[in-house]
Amino acid sequence: MKQIEVTIMGQSYILGCPEGGEQSLLEAVGNVDREMSAIRDAGKVKARERIAVLAALNLAFALAERPASPAAVPASTAAAGADEAVDVESLIRRIDQSLANDGQLL
Repeated sequence: MKQIEVTIMGQSYILGCPEGGEQSLLEAVGNVDREMSAIRDAGKVKARERIAVLAALNLAFALAERPASPAAVPASTAAAGADEAVDVESLIRRIDQSLANDGQLL
């Protein structure tokens, strides 16, 4: 697994990234950085962990509101039916593994 150094809200992180996933990871980092910076710059929230939670909620809501394109739906989810939820626990484990070398995001 490749390692990439990224910056989110002025803090550097080294993240694990599968080969070929660099562009997607950098886009995700850009989205998180923009969202967290916008919340911080609004001036109402100061604590990084609260900023991170609000950013995560905002991004998750925006993702949930988007209509799913056939290419974006994993085969296992598409086969199981549109009403089945995404495996959030698996996504959280992958994020935790990526952050394991550098500590926690919060």
